[in-house]
Amino acid sequence: MKSPFAPARHVANRFRRGQSLVMVTIAVPLLFGITALAVDIGFVYRSNLELLASTQSAALAGALAMAQPGATSTTVNAAVTSYSSLAGNQNAFANLPGASFPTGYPMLKCLSTATSVLGVQCYGPSNSNALVVKQQASVPLMFFQVFGFGTVNLKAMATVAMKGGAPLAPFNVAIVVDATQSMNTTDSGLYCNQTRITCTLNGIQQMLLTLSPCLPSSSSCGTVTSGNVANSVDRVALYAFPPMSTSTVAYDYNCSGTPTITSYQTPFPSTSTYQVVNFSSDYRTSDTATSLYASSNVVKAVKGAGSPCLQAVSGKGSYLAQAITMAQADLVTEHTAFPTAKNVMIVLSDGDFGTSSSNLPGASTTTGTYMSSLQQCAQAVTAAHTAATAGTMVYSIAYGAGTSGCSTDTSPTITPCQTMQNIASNSAYFFSDASSTGGSGCTSSAQPISGLNAIFKAIAVSLGGGKLIPNSTT
Repeated sequence: MKSPFAPARHVANRFRRGQSLVMVTIAVPLLFGITALAVDIGFVYRSNLELLASTQSAALAGALAMAQPGATSTTVNAAVTSYSSLAGNQNAFANLPGASFPTGYPMLKCLSTATSVLGVQCYGPSNSNALVVKQQASVPLMFFQVFGFGTVNLKAMATVAMKGGAPLAPFNVAIVVDATQSMNTTDSGLYCNQTRITCTLNGIQQMLLTLSPCLPSSSSCGTVTSGNVANSVDRVALYAFPPMSTSTVAYDYNCSGTPTITSYQTPFPSTSTYQVVNFSSDYRTSDTATSLYASSNVVKAVKGAGSPCLQAVSGKGSYLAQAITMAQADLVTEHTAFPTAKNVMIVLSDGDFGTSSSNLPGASTTTGTYMSSLQQCAQAVTAAHTAATAGTMVYSIAYGAGTSGCSTDTSPTITPCQTMQNIASNSAYFFSDASSTGGSGCTSSAQPISGLNAIFKAIAVSLGGGKLIPNSTT
């Protein structure tokens, strides 16, 4: 039997088919718009991340270029461009369309916070210690062009301190300390009212608290074997001049006696040594440890149980060239064992070298070249330049260096301050504690830092790369 409602249902179905057509007509553009929104927003989001990442990479590359000897704004800008999003860059991120630097960028700056917090002085190009990089790019949209939106303008900014970041490589660090009789005098300057040798060793402690004994990812540096931890990073050796008898040198780290001082002789006998402690990485138990490991020989030498073990001993006078030469030879050997490490030498002295010929048995008394009783300050400079030519980063610290002295250097003449300045590989590696007694006339224009604690920490910081800092940093 045919239902009396059949015609009504057919009519209703016809209306429903019409409604579906309307809904589909509305839904298709809506779905297209949602798809376009998702695709284009995702593309813009990815492009923005790429622009920010390349801006940060460019800033870090620029910071590295800033710290190089002879750096200029041109070389810094070239490094920044190489790792930017501009066309032809070396960055792993693709070149973004229309990427450019706004007018005035990259911008070199001298930020007081980078100096006060990180210890990074303004010695870069144009007296800078930081770099600000801005990039902008016009990113084309895909689907939204249908709706009249062709591009989106993106901007990114990064600020980086020239130094203060993670170390660029493991380091073999040889610290050469003046331990002659003059180091027993009291430094009555602003920052250390103790003997010069004590002030020096206090400064080295600050360096040991800043360097990395092992990987930052390790909760503990692990077992110590012959002064080194597993997977060591920065290894530190300690040297002192005049040389000492090998049979008594341990007194400088076990505090059980006074080392026997020997002559600066050539050939150098196997019974003498300048090395107090061999290259060691056990100075802290982890990279995050905030105190020094008391059982470490290098820590005992510079800190001891209550006072440092390393002593300044009278006799034999002051002659530096041989100590630099011997330390450099040990650095070469250490680099052979750890080829990925970078060699560093830090030399601290008052720069006034001039021991008598009787303390230099076997040395020339006429030539003035290594080893000789003549031109002793110049010989120290030459030895340091030889080390630098071999790839060692040579830092020097003038401690109480005067503007007169170096009596053996007559042709040409040179002052103790100039000697220490010339020992450094470049001007950024020269430090002087001008606040110390007798050091007021010797300053470093590139590193105007006073106080050995601050100087040694600044050297440790300088071994790192650039450090990204907030864009609001002043």
